[in-house]
Amino acid sequence: MKALLNPEHSLSIHIINQRNITRPKLHASLRFVPDLWIRRQCCLTARATLDSATFDQLGIPESDIKNPAVSSSYRSSKLPKPNETVLEAQARVCTGPTQTRPLNEDQAFKVLDTIFRSARGELKDEEEVSKAQLGAFFAAMTIRANAFPEATQWSEGEKRAMNNFWPLLVRVLPPDVIFIADPEGSIMGAGSSVASQYVGNCTSEMRLVGALREILAGGHLGDEEVQGVLRDVLPLKVEDDACSGVSESLLSAFLIGQRMNRETDSELKAYCLAFDDELGPPPVADVRSLTHYGEPYDGKRVSLGALCLLLRLDPVMVNLHCFMVWNGCHLRTHRLSYWSCIFLGGVTEEQMLKFMGANTSLTPLQAKGLLEDDVGFAYISQHEACPSLYSLIGLREHIKKRPPLATTEKVQQFVRARGKEAIVAGFYHEAYEEPLLMLMKRRGVHSGLVVKGEEGALSMTMRLRSANASKGLPVNYSSGFRSLSMASAFEVDGMSCESFNIEVNAKDYGFEPTDTPRTDRSVSKNIELGLAALRGEKGPAYDRIVLNAGMVDHLLGCDGAEDISLALDRAREAIDSGRALKKLLNYIKISHKVRLLLNGRKSESLKNALACRDEAP
Repeated sequence: MKALLNPEHSLSIHIINQRNITRPKLHASLRFVPDLWIRRQCCLTARATLDSATFDQLGIPESDIKNPAVSSSYRSSKLPKPNETVLEAQARVCTGPTQTRPLNEDQAFKVLDTIFRSARGELKDEEEVSKAQLGAFFAAMTIRANAFPEATQWSEGEKRAMNNFWPLLVRVLPPDVIFIADPEGSIMGAGSSVASQYVGNCTSEMRLVGALREILAGGHLGDEEVQGVLRDVLPLKVEDDACSGVSESLLSAFLIGQRMNRETDSELKAYCLAFDDELGPPPVADVRSLTHYGEPYDGKRVSLGALCLLLRLDPVMVNLHCFMVWNGCHLRTHRLSYWSCIFLGGVTEEQMLKFMGANTSLTPLQAKGLLEDDVGFAYISQHEACPSLYSLIGLREHIKKRPPLATTEKVQQFVRARGKEAIVAGFYHEAYEEPLLMLMKRRGVHSGLVVKGEEGALSMTMRLRSANASKGLPVNYSSGFRSLSMASAFEVDGMSCESFNIEVNAKDYGFEPTDTPRTDRSVSKNIELGLAALRGEKGPAYDRIVLNAGMVDHLLGCDGAEDISLALDRAREAIDSGRALKKLLNYIKISHKVRLLLNGRKSESLKNALACRDEAP
């Protein structure tokens, strides 16, 4: 059995019981001794050994073992993989009116032949084209035919391929896919009666089909209509490899179709608000201020994901009245639109926290408890806080491109605060700078910040901008707003809300320009570099933490950070004093005790209530 997927990092994994499978123990370089990490060497050097007989005895598939050297190993074996041929085509056509790249004749024939053979049952397992892929691909083709400008409509090669294959496809494709490919019977001709008369198989599908007729024509939906569809069809229920409820083809066409049509503000607000109260009203923490951090759920492929996690500790440490919460997911596998054919498989904050031993299954109520018990921050997984959105994790990989949810899920507020609130989010496409800020203002926070960090994440780079950089907003561009009073941005007028934008150049603040240390999707490498920096080891990783911590603190308008030099200095002091590292290690320890803390608080409340009852006349 080959357990070591990255030869540069070797781990010794000892299986004691099934609970230890997904959090291997580190020996020789990083060792977790109940409450802290001990770093003995600069590299991981121990040898990896896995006992095949042990796994066979436990009945655990080898593919489910999590290798901390490669982030993509966290992918569940239960998620079926998409067909790569069709996925590459989706990368080209499932995008916006100006970004779409039509297929040439050879590509179009290859894709449609693959779909035809799959529909006939000739392709199995990973070669099979999924329902979600069919929905996304044919939705893209329909929207391009109906609503896109001439340059991104069907190429001559696509037309010839479709004329050749459609008479065959219409005989083997299910009715819902035929409907998506030609909803009004005006594009293909053959099969028009099936498409025009299709209404769906249940009440939820009927509503979805009605919305799709508008979307596939290039139109938009109202706020209430979008929220109604989402609440009707989610969570997506998949049992025994079959979807129960709505068709995955229809749902995937809905999600990618709205992104291709460029969502209106009203549609984005609907996606943002649809599941706010899925588990009831968010708990309100009794803290003076709270900052919500929303990283892209994809993870980071080359940038230091660990620093995107660790840099947030410094503002918390230096400002005792500042609290923070960030949300994410253990693995988000849909592809980034600007790397059309590369599987991101990036490192996520949840992977690192889990591997370091932290509890990554906190509920919003438990996170509230951590905030109020002076831990200072908390991580909330989408799996715990929003089951409906998490149910789409497999389907989103097969969609290929980011749906509207990829924008709105970064501005969640799973816990609220009695005091001021701020939201920080990363972005890549400049078209979503203003929509993200709009959503933050609609959330009613007092300040908001969007950062075009590396790979669309929050982490600003130390590199100088290349002379050959593409047009558009540069990396490290940041913009946002700050309320000049205690009132939230939603409550004040434009004069009371200060807007700003800045291109952050590390050299301007005394830093030496450096390239981003490569981590190549390695969870353990991210942790190694991040912990070394938090231990005070100077270098690119240390500088990056200082720049990001000080700059975000400054741009949000935190107390004492009005002067950027002072903000950077106090970030350095938080690291050099060891307080930031102590904060992380304390979180790892306390996150497992949160249930006891909450139970203890409930017991104390009950005791007080009984005492009051006994003292009552």
